[in-house]
Amino acid sequence: MKKISVGIIGGAGYTAGELLRLLLHHPQVDIQFVQSSTQADKPVCSVHRDLFGDTELKFTDKILATDVVFLCLGHGLSTTFLDENPFPENTKIIDLSNDFRVQSTYKNRDFVYGLSEIFRNEIRSANSIANPGCFATAIQLALFPLAEKMLLSDEVHVNAITGSTGAGRGLSETLHYSYRNNNISIYKPFTHQHLGEINKTFTVVQNGKSPMLNFIPVRGNFTRGIFTTLYTKCALNKDELQTLYKDCYASHPFTHISDTGISMKEVANTNKCLLHIEKHGDYVLITSVIDNLLKGASGQAIQNMNLMFGLEETIGLQLKPNAF
Repeated sequence: MKKISVGIIGGAGYTAGELLRLLLHHPQVDIQFVQSSTQADKPVCSVHRDLFGDTELKFTDKILATDVVFLCLGHGLSTTFLDENPFPENTKIIDLSNDFRVQSTYKNRDFVYGLSEIFRNEIRSANSIANPGCFATAIQLALFPLAEKMLLSDEVHVNAITGSTGAGRGLSETLHYSYRNNNISIYKPFTHQHLGEINKTFTVVQNGKSPMLNFIPVRGNFTRGIFTTLYTKCALNKDELQTLYKDCYASHPFTHISDTGISMKEVANTNKCLLHIEKHGDYVLITSVIDNLLKGASGQAIQNMNLMFGLEETIGLQLKPNAF
């Protein structure tokens, strides 16, 4: 089988680094170029030091013809880049920014929302993918089995803590070691940008009825991972909920229901989402954990690429967590 030719735009950031780490060992991929406007002609491993010894690739400011292009640009920059660098219709695009998650039409392209547990069939036939946000992935996977059965009618309360890599590679006051270390803080309460894509999904799934999401995002004092807790009213008992969730995700290789409590380290460095369900009176409490850089970004992007090219969904993503 001919290998898939791949290009990466915005190759110096965290998500691009994780894409490279995985794609270098993907048996069906040939990386043609890694574009960076700031690092052109420098070795890729001079920026992504974890790839030292794994590749001789260099960054470039040139764009080559490839089967698929991953856009690893900052939020709001993908549209500008595509305006200035149009791709042929037969080039597949997977965008990791938030540019096309809510407004999905761009010129002659319709971007399919790339959460495979919900939109797997649409992804298989798509030529353009809007990769979901990291918080959005953890929250939607936690709630989708309820939404699919039209059981999300009450308000949902969400608290989710994320690692520092979720804010990207650029420096800011809240990314400094002296701020993050031994510290947590909230940001964008009730207004986080991922709420738009979540509401869009549940409006589709529940025939126009998206629940009220009260979302409090939290900055954590660790580098990678998202730990999410959600609760809402639900009439089902625990056994019924366990059955509902396990049946819903039975055919999905990366989302699993744990009968016991879960922790973030169990998914770090993997493309997994782990869910745990408890019942407390009238409320269901759901815990959802993912790696924000993998299932929340680059791993999910490769999962989508596999689906788009008719490959086994798990190829290149059989990763062991760092659980200790």
